[in-house]
Amino acid sequence: MKTYDWIVVGAGITGAALAYELVNKGCKVLLLEQYATPHNATRYSYGGLAFWSGTTPLTRQLCDEGIARHRILSQELDADTEFRELDLLLTISADTDPASAAASDTRFAIPPKLLSLKEACELEPLLNQEAIAAALTVKHGHIHPGKTTQAYINAFLRAGGEMAITQVVKILPKAVTTTKETYNTANTVVCAGGLSRELLKSSGISIKLYFTHAEMIETPPVDIQLRTIVMPANLKRFQLEADSTKNDELWNQSGLELVPPILDAGAVQFRDGSIRLGQISRAITDPHTNVDSKQSEAELRASIGKTLPKLNKLPGTWHHCLVSFTNDALPLIGLIPEHESVHVFSGFSNPLVIVPPLAQRFANWVFGMKDEIITKLSPVRFQNLS
Repeated sequence: MKTYDWIVVGAGITGAALAYELVNKGCKVLLLEQYATPHNATRYSYGGLAFWSGTTPLTRQLCDEGIARHRILSQELDADTEFRELDLLLTISADTDPASAAASDTRFAIPPKLLSLKEACELEPLLNQEAIAAALTVKHGHIHPGKTTQAYINAFLRAGGEMAITQVVKILPKAVTTTKETYNTANTVVCAGGLSRELLKSSGISIKLYFTHAEMIETPPVDIQLRTIVMPANLKRFQLEADSTKNDELWNQSGLELVPPILDAGAVQFRDGSIRLGQISRAITDPHTNVDSKQSEAELRASIGKTLPKLNKLPGTWHHCLVSFTNDALPLIGLIPEHESVHVFSGFSNPLVIVPPLAQRFANWVFGMKDEIITKLSPVRFQNLS
C-alpha cells in the first residue's frame, strides 16, 4: 500500500491550488475528489476576484497578493484562466439613499465610486433605470473558475501528483478511508468546502465551519452582451452567515433552517457568452436537503428581471451547491486542535482571489516557514469559544 506525505480531500479551487503548491515542495501528494464532473461551489461560482474589498491589514494584504498572483497564473500554470478586469456595478435600489450606500463602502481598500442613475445605465445599458436609484462601480477581477481549477490540477499532475475519483468515508490520524480503499498518509488536509463539516463530524472531529445552500441559473452562450458584473450594493448573504452562526449547537441538528433565505440578484457573463444569474442562499443544517428547484428558479428570475429585465427569460439551468464559511468571515487554515496530522483549508468567504496566496503560504508553513497570517487563520482561534 502506498503512503503519501499529504492527502488533499476535495478538488475545487482550494484543494487543487493546495495540492499543486505541496507537490511543488517535493511532497508525495494524493488529491481525492468525489465527482468526475464537479458539483462544487467552484463550478457554479461567478468567478469574481474582489481584490478591492480588503477591510483590514490582513485581508488587504491577501487581496494584493492574490491579484498579483492571478495576473501571472495563466503563464505559471501554462493554461488560460481567462483572467481579466471588468467594471463591477453595485446597484442601489430605488428606495435607498445613494449617498448613504456610498458612505458605507469607504472601509474598503479601493472604495467604489458613486455613479448617478444616468452614468450607471450608460455603463450597463441592460439595467432597468426604474429599479435603481444609482450604482457604485469599481474594477473587479474575473476568471473562469472551472478552467483555473483544471489548470491547477493539470499542473499538479505534471509535477508528479496523483489523483483519484472516489468518495471519502472517514479520516483517520494517519490514513483516509474511501469507498474504494484506504490510503496511508503522514498528513491529511480537508478542502471539501461545504461538505467539510459533515465529513469531519463523521470522523469524530468537531469544527466551527458552516455552509449555505447557494442556488443560481446558468445560461448557454447567448447573443445579449452584459458589459459589467452586476450585483446589489447591499449584499444580504454576509448578514445571513452572521445570523446563522450565533448558536453552533444548532448546526448539529439535522434539517433546521436557521434563518430565512435571502436573494442577492446579480449577473456575470463569461467569455464564451454564457451568463450566471444568482443567487439564493439558505442556511439549512442538512447538506443533503432537497430544495424546490422550480420555485427557486422562478424567484431568481423574477428578482433578476427587476434589475436586468432582458436576462430573466433567457434559457438556462438551475443549479445548487454548498458554500462554506466561518462566523468571522476568515477561512480556517491549519492543524485541527487535538487531531494529529489532520488539517483544514476551507471556509473562504472571498475564495478565488485569496486562495492562491494562502495555498502558497500554507505549503511554506508546512516546511517550517513562520507565517503570522497562517497562525491567525488557525482553527485554534475558535477553540475556547462556546
